Amino acid sequence: MKKIEAIIKPFKLDEVKDALNAIGIQGMTVTEVKGFGRQKGHTELYRGAEYDIVFIPKVKLEIVLPDSVVEKAVDTILKAAKTGKIGDGKIFIQDLIDAIRIRTGERGESAV
Repeated sequence: MKKIEAIIKPFKLDEVKDALNAIGIQGMTVTEVKGFGRQKGHTELYRGAEYDIVFIPKVKLEIVLPDSVVEKAVDTILKAAKTGKIGDGKIFIQDLIDAIRIRTGERGESAV
């Protein structure tokens, strides 16, 4: 099993979710996050004063999948989240040792 963490632009969330649903991936956790990378924030004007916005709003998706569908899921996220502009985000893939469904005690892929 693998855990995919994808940091994407907030307005791309529905497009990514729909694309993942279309390939049969239904479960995910979504968190609103803030951060910066090479984008390094920007300056905004509010009521005549300039403010440095260092942390950019993003959305983090967390998805746990069997190894057999990870590449398909990553390709789907890449296509759906890409705008071609700086700040499109990142995808991280980690090995997952185990998963346990609390209600039934199932373990491994059957718990996902």
